Amino acid sequence: MATRIKLTQGRVDGFSCPPGKDQDFLRDSEMPGLALRATAAGNKGYVYEGKLDGKTIRVTIGDPEALNLAEARDKAAEIRVMIRAGRDPRVVKAEAIAADAAKRQKAKTETTPALEAWQAYITARTPRWSARHCADHEYMAREGGQAITRGRRAGMAEAKEPGILRPLLEKPLRAIDRDAVAVWLAVEVERRPTRARLAVALLGAFLRWCADNPAYRDQANPDAVARMKKDMPRPGARDDCLQREQLQPWFDAVGKIPNPTQSAYLQTLLLTGARRNELAPLQWADVDLQWNSLTIRDKVEGERTIPLTPYVKALLLSIKPASISSLRGGAATAASPFVFASNSSSGHITEPRIAHNRALAAAGLPPLTLHGLRRSFGTLAEWVEAPAGVVAQVMGHAPSAIAEKHYRRRPLDLLRMWHTKIEGWVLEQAGIEQPANKAAKPKAVTAA
Repeated sequence: MATRIKLTQGRVDGFSCPPGKDQDFLRDSEMPGLALRATAAGNKGYVYEGKLDGKTIRVTIGDPEALNLAEARDKAAEIRVMIRAGRDPRVVKAEAIAADAAKRQKAKTETTPALEAWQAYITARTPRWSARHCADHEYMAREGGQAITRGRRAGMAEAKEPGILRPLLEKPLRAIDRDAVAVWLAVEVERRPTRARLAVALLGAFLRWCADNPAYRDQANPDAVARMKKDMPRPGARDDCLQREQLQPWFDAVGKIPNPTQSAYLQTLLLTGARRNELAPLQWADVDLQWNSLTIRDKVEGERTIPLTPYVKALLLSIKPASISSLRGGAATAASPFVFASNSSSGHITEPRIAHNRALAAAGLPPLTLHGLRRSFGTLAEWVEAPAGVVAQVMGHAPSAIAEKHYRRRPLDLLRMWHTKIEGWVLEQAGIEQPANKAAKPKAVTAA
C-alpha cells in the first residue's frame, strides 16, 4: 500500500521526482485519493485517484502554482463525491467544457449579424440557382458606398446605396421578426414597391432555410414575412411597346448610334424577342452561320435554338470584325468569344440603355424599356398572323396549353419560315429592304 503523509505547503514546494524514475507521487493522508505528482521533466500537479466500476482512474486537478493546498483538497473532495455517485469526473468535465462552448457560441450567434447566415445560404444554394438569381441575392445585401461609374444620370447620387435587405441583415438573425420586417417594409414599399416584393420573397425563402438548418434553427423566425406579400400593392403591368408607325423613326435613330455593337444589339433584341440578359452574353460559338441558327441560353428551359434571320445575320456579320483579334502596338490581341463584345468586366455588353434612351429622345419617341423591345416583337408578330405557339417558342415562353406543351414542338425550318416573315414585315414598316442571306446590308451599324 502506498505511503501517505500529511501534505504541507513546504512538502509540496520541496517535492521532486527522484533520479532514475519517470514519475513519483506524494500522497495526502488528510484527503484520501489526493496526491502530488512529479515527473522527471520537472513538472508537478495535483491529481486524484479513485475506483470507478472496479477500475482505477486518475483525474488531473491542477498546478500547485495555481492552486494552494486547501483548494486542491476541496476539488479532490468534489471528485470523490462524483465517483461515489457513479459518475466519471472526466466525462463531467468534458460535458462542462462542451456546454460552455455551446453557450459562448449561442451568445455569439445572438449578436452576429444575419449577413453571416445570408452568405452561408447563398453558398449552399448557388449550385441550384441561375446566375441571375445569385446576382439578385448579392445585390439585395450589398454594402453600398461604391462609386457609380456607369449609367449615372443627372441628379443621381455619386455612390451606390446599400441593398434593400441590408438594414435587416445587419441585425442579428433572432431580431428579424414580424415587427422588424413590418417597420422596414413600410419604408421600402413606398420607395420601390417592385423591388420590395422581390425582397420579401427572397427574405422568406432565406428564413425558411435557416429554420431547417441546425446551425440557425434556434435563431430564425420563419413566419416573419408570412402573409405580408399578399398585402403589398401589386406593381402595374408594363405596356411599353413600339407601334407600327414608330418602327421607321426607331430604326433610323438606333442605326445612328455611334457604337455599332450597341446598335446591332438593340436591333437584334427587337427582331428576336430575346430577353436582354439572354442576348448580351451570346457567343460566336452559339451562332451557326452555315445553317442559320442561334442557340440562346434560356432561363426557362436551359437553352433554345431559334432561326438566324437574314437581317439579324447581316447585323452580326457587320460587327464581327470588331470582336475578333486585331493588332495593337504590334502585338495581336486575343479574339473575344462574345458577339456583342465590350470593355466591361464581363467582356460583353452590359448597359445599352443610355444609348437607347438617347436614340428615343432624338427620334421623339416615348420612353421604351429594353424589355419593351421583347414585348414589341410578340405584339408586332400578330400583324403577319404568326401562330402564337411559334412566337412563344422563338421568344422562349413556356407552353401555355396542353397541346403546345405535349404535342407541338416545331422544327427549326418551320420556325424560320414564320420568323423571317415577321422580320420582313417589321423591316418593311421601317422602310428597310430585307436582305438575302448572301447579300446582307443592315441599317447603318457602322461607327459614326
